[in-house]
Amino acid sequence: MKDSRRSAERADIIPAPMTKGRVLFASLIGTTIEFFDFYIYGTAAVLVFPQLFFPAADPATSRLQSLATFALAFFARPVGSALFGHFGDRIGRKATLVAALLTMGLSTVAIGLLPTYSSIGLAAPALLALCRFGQGLGLGGEWGGAVLLATENAPRGKESWYGMFPQLGAPLGFFCSTGIFIALTATLADVEFLAWGWRIPFLASAALVAVGLWVRLTLTETPEFQRAIERQERVRVPILVVVREHPKTLVLATLAAVTTFVVFYLMTVFTLSHATSQLGFTRGEFLPLQMLGVLFFLLTIPLTAVAADRIGHWPILIASS
Repeated sequence: MKDSRRSAERADIIPAPMTKGRVLFASLIGTTIEFFDFYIYGTAAVLVFPQLFFPAADPATSRLQSLATFALAFFARPVGSALFGHFGDRIGRKATLVAALLTMGLSTVAIGLLPTYSSIGLAAPALLALCRFGQGLGLGGEWGGAVLLATENAPRGKESWYGMFPQLGAPLGFFCSTGIFIALTATLADVEFLAWGWRIPFLASAALVAVGLWVRLTLTETPEFQRAIERQERVRVPILVVVREHPKTLVLATLAAVTTFVVFYLMTVFTLSHATSQLGFTRGEFLPLQMLGVLFFLLTIPLTAVAADRIGHWPILIASS
């Protein structure tokens, strides 16, 4: 009787498993918001920040200084991955996903409130760099956590299909970020855009983050993490276990990710800078061209997910590269 009573009490405590649709939506909405925040910085780093935060006699120098702060997030992302990954394996996926979203959201909104160089001098680019570092930390934690949330709820043989949903957040975030800059370009004069219009995407992120937090706070832990708790499989420092027991996979996966991101950001941030500064395009002309390119990015993700589940992950990665 006591055993059955304990079992009944335990069943009341353990939350009901999440529906698959809810899991996939939670992984998608979070990464969409995170990449929206990440990409609006990339666009502003080309179109706005060189004039407002890095004034110099040479426009090329200002542009390079601005792009240097953009690059800062890529040093922060591995730190965020290790930091949030550690706590994700120690205390759970839900709490770390909420923390990652908050880190990104607060950093992004803060950028929209920053005074410019003309107001506070060198403190302006320093604060901008600090906020950008916070964005990198948040995205580093979000990316791995969202993929885990999806794949740890995936049925056998559909891991790539489920893992596709966080990846869809990248093109959707790009569409949203580029779309809002196109709308601002069409409705505001250049003077208005530089004076206050550029702040709108950063401040609007607060509403998106609120939606993402509401979705994330309704989640329960993944079945995989629940089993790790029950079997007492959690380790004190997870990253040391990865480095010690899986060094080859770690190095290969890191190099594969580096290749992907280098190609992607060359075709987004660098080409926007080159087109608007050297090729004679206006931002209103070139941003729609980028959206067209990202449309094919969006359409290819489901196709490669299906192929990866049927053929294998490495052949698809090699063929895509």
